[in-house]
Amino acid sequence: MFERKITQYLMKWKTNPSKNPLVIKGLRQVGKTFVVKEFARNNYENAFLLDFRKQPSLQTIFDRDFNIDEIALFISSLPKENRIISNSRMVPNKTILIFDEIQDCPNARSSLRYFKEDGRYDVICTGSLLGLNGYRTGKKTTRGIAVGSEEQIEMFPMDFEEFLWAINIEKDLINLIKQHIDAKKELPDYIHQRMLELVRQYICVGGMPDVVDAFVNTNDFSVVRATQLRLINDYKSDFGVHLNSNNELEINDLEKAKILDVFDSIPKQLAKENKKFQYVTIDKKAKARTHENAIIWLRDYGLIDICYNLSTIDEPFDFFAVKDQFKVYLSDIGLLIGMLDSNVQLKIMSNDLEIGKGMLYENLIADAFHKLKKPLYYFSKDSGLEIDFVTNISSTPYLVEVKAKSGNTKSANSVLQNPNYNIDELLKLTSQNIGYVEHKLTLPYYSAFYILGK
Repeated sequence: MFERKITQYLMKWKTNPSKNPLVIKGLRQVGKTFVVKEFARNNYENAFLLDFRKQPSLQTIFDRDFNIDEIALFISSLPKENRIISNSRMVPNKTILIFDEIQDCPNARSSLRYFKEDGRYDVICTGSLLGLNGYRTGKKTTRGIAVGSEEQIEMFPMDFEEFLWAINIEKDLINLIKQHIDAKKELPDYIHQRMLELVRQYICVGGMPDVVDAFVNTNDFSVVRATQLRLINDYKSDFGVHLNSNNELEINDLEKAKILDVFDSIPKQLAKENKKFQYVTIDKKAKARTHENAIIWLRDYGLIDICYNLSTIDEPFDFFAVKDQFKVYLSDIGLLIGMLDSNVQLKIMSNDLEIGKGMLYENLIADAFHKLKKPLYYFSKDSGLEIDFVTNISSTPYLVEVKAKSGNTKSANSVLQNPNYNIDELLKLTSQNIGYVEHKLTLPYYSAFYILGK
């Protein structure tokens, strides 16, 4: 469907002679299975797909001894619907096996050690619920995961650069923008204005492949929104899900209700002037002890990211993170748009959004952090001082301020002038063009996908 950066990773993995079976985890519908199937078609002579959610009966293949010859024989007998490439056979060193929704067949994951030791077949596993603590609640015995028997990577929704590829923006233009950012040199205004329009499109659409596909094929925001809402409802159907001893899906209704409470409160949390997550925003009776686990569930599922306050600005940041003071962002900006009023896309595209504009652009930058696999931190004091994000860029600590308009940076200036804080660089992300003055770098929003990953 679309070009994805993870394909480059898969190519390097394939050429590694000592590779482990690969496990790709991530939120549902980010494109894991599609990317892996396309990779298999383009790089192997034979390819088989075992989808343990769609075909639970396949799990019995791994209930026996982990004899790779025997497992290969069973797989070779599977019908054509399991063959990604027509007439696929189990040919050593020319075959890839894809184990989809691997979390639903723990013994298949246990077998990876033996596929590694055998070495004749490449294996890639995908799973959308792998990060959930307690997903498996039954007592049925499994054979565990051997240390060093697999390689893990997480896949995310499409970032802004992948979105640009999808809508056929030339890579030469993207590279030109990167060059200007590196040189801290202003872009021609017509390019800058065009990129601001494109980043507004990305805010409205987000990076879920089905939503991007709807946008590319219809150029209709009503279709885009309908697709976003469908995905959100699909995710809600997963809330509180567990796998019992019979490998059957069950829902914990009380847990599901709490997860829904937290999830539905997120737009309200972000709309506040003080975006710190407050349980009272959910319900006046809600507290950490009643809803904290629901927040962790949503994070592990992949729908949200948590941004922790720092007690002081010093490294390592995680050491100074205050775990009971945090903000919550949607992991994909388009999903946040789907949770808002139906007219918000029109207001964004016409640049006519006033109330809530700061919330959206702040979540846009959190989205970039998330897809770059960078942890989120902010800095806030009771005095009213607040820095949106604190991070490292090219091994240098930076304050990061997100401004819906040009905006002043009073809090950031206070921190930079305070000798108690070991930081002297500021990145301001706004609608303005590229600029740099005395340790203060101003960049447009659309640069976040690149600058924050340096």
